[in-house]
Amino acid sequence: MSAAPSSPSTDPLAIELYDQPGHLIRRAQQIAVSVFYEEVGREVTPIQYAVLRMLQEKPGLDQVTLAQEVALDTSTAAEIAARLETKGWIVREVLPRRQRRLLLTAEGEAVLTRTVPGVRRMQQSLLSQLEPAEQQEFMRLLRKFVHLGNEQSRAPLRPGAAVAADSAQPLAPPDAAGEG
Repeated sequence: MSAAPSSPSTDPLAIELYDQPGHLIRRAQQIAVSVFYEEVGREVTPIQYAVLRMLQEKPGLDQVTLAQEVALDTSTAAEIAARLETKGWIVREVLPRRQRRLLLTAEGEAVLTRTVPGVRRMQQSLLSQLEPAEQQEFMRLLRKFVHLGNEQSRAPLRPGAAVAADSAQPLAPPDAAGEG
């Protein structure tokens, strides 16, 4: 006699894939990156865009502070900075104690000028299927989720970086909130 299949409610190992927050967050990231490339093109990656935007907002950051401000580990930030320097979009100046100060070049500014309209279209595209109140609630909950889970990240955003104490507040300054 074979055992009857257990129902999901009685099987402690059964869990619906699309009820798993981690899976849904991964899918949301896939969608966001896909829409980024659709709207912005492939000249710049989403992470490169974030780095360029931060350097536009805070010129002359050192690499370690940049990593903290964008929530990247320092080795990834260093690799991205080296790639951006090779492309001619930033300049890395060596400071005392082997730190590197990062500055946008004119070409880096031009890349941002070309990119920002696509990023705005991307944001509109990502949120357009939600009602305006849902858009606000989604962004509020997303900011709260990221804020509350910050310390669980491999590269947590650090104080001094754009983190609001109130989880309902934007993680980025108000003028940049609509751009990334």
